Amino acid sequence: MQGKPRPAATVQEALARMDRYVALGIIGQQEVAQLLGLNVTDLTCLGHILGAGDNPLGAGDLAELTNLTTGAVTGVLNRLERAGYARRRPDPADRRRVRVVADPAAAARVFAVYEPFYARLGAVFAEYSPDEVAVIADWFGRATAEVTAHLERVRASELGPVAPQRLGPVNPKPRW
Repeated sequence: MQGKPRPAATVQEALARMDRYVALGIIGQQEVAQLLGLNVTDLTCLGHILGAGDNPLGAGDLAELTNLTTGAVTGVLNRLERAGYARRRPDPADRRRVRVVADPAAAARVFAVYEPFYARLGAVFAEYSPDEVAVIADWFGRATAEVTAHLERVRASELGPVAPQRLGPVNPKPRW
């Protein structure tokens, strides 16, 4: 399939469209998580668990994929197990480790929510040539690496103060 002619776009226009897509994605994830009785972090981890398919992830793998600490992942796995979405299984190659698998019935509920959206995105991708899809996939992979690097800097507090600096003394008593 040949790609369709596309209108020109500047980097700033592309970034603005990306910002809108990401913002809608965040809101969408919150709504889907709420629908499924989860929080966004747990839903994100569940997505990685489901994406692993027949190669179940270990807790360390999940921590690396999500950029969470292993302690945070332990809390996520505890909540996913309590909610019936996932369970831990001993690693057949190393009994000291565990692997995480999704509950099939829970996976079906999650897929029922996401399949219509992925079908819509599939229709969008169908309008692009294989070479264009390769460029899009490459961009997402490279952008993910940049997000990860930026998040590391944010977490290391390398980007300056989070709260605005106060310009004068704080007066704890109202003036009225």
